[in-house]
Amino acid sequence: MPRERGEKVVATNRRARHEYAIEKTYEAGLVLTGTEVKSLREGRANLSDGYAYIDNGEAYLDAVHIPEYSQGHWTNHSSKRTRKLLLHKEEIVKLSHAISAGGYTLIPLKLYFSDGRAKVEIAVAKGKREFEKRQTIREREDKREAERAMRSRNRLGD
Repeated sequence: MPRERGEKVVATNRRARHEYAIEKTYEAGLVLTGTEVKSLREGRANLSDGYAYIDNGEAYLDAVHIPEYSQGHWTNHSSKRTRKLLLHKEEIVKLSHAISAGGYTLIPLKLYFSDGRAKVEIAVAKGKREFEKRQTIREREDKREAERAMRSRNRLGD
């Protein structure tokens, strides 16, 4: 029986939603060492440079920075080591087909604890071009402006 209940977010990749068009997301477990789990429980991780790949039917997470545990000693982990992802075989096959289609990549979106177990949310994503990024920003600003106008109109009682 896990001690914790619910979801505790450790790190999010905010740039990913700006840089990539997210197609589909998956939840995967992580194979971690003890000091990595302790460091994550302190809320220390960085997903910004991270990516996932599939090699020989297994999924791996690379370039995710989990700093060394402050009270660790010679058993401490390497901060940017490659970590194995725990996914079902069918999910790995789907991901490998999506990546082999071309133009798609696997990126981590969120690192969190779900009922005491470390999980990572990975996404099949396609990189946006510069004009697509500008268009997304413009749409977000237009939506925000429309909501402001609606709020001010509702306050005036028209």
